[in-house]
Amino acid sequence: MAANRIDEFGKLMYASHQSLKDLYEVSGKELDTIVEFALTRDDVAGARMTGAGFGGCAIALVKGDSFDDFSEKIIAYYTDKIGYAPSVYNSLIGDGVKEP
Repeated sequence: MAANRIDEFGKLMYASHQSLKDLYEVSGKELDTIVEFALTRDDVAGARMTGAGFGGCAIALVKGDSFDDFSEKIIAYYTDKIGYAPSVYNSLIGDGVKEP
């Protein structure tokens, strides 16, 4: 991330999700649906489950100017596949923790 190699980082996110899904079996239909959708988007660098899995949260690196469109479309896609709407939150990448 510090070297601004977002595309490489995104590929690692997708690979990490696949590993957690297939090798550790800690993903689920809800999280896989989010990552599946993210893979179809050119404006998403990567996505994966986060936390302990089993239906919790996923994170996607979405280009800032595409967030509204991504949010609208992921809600529709997810609702169609899962049967209820997800919560979608916008957050920015920061510089990390620093000493005061």
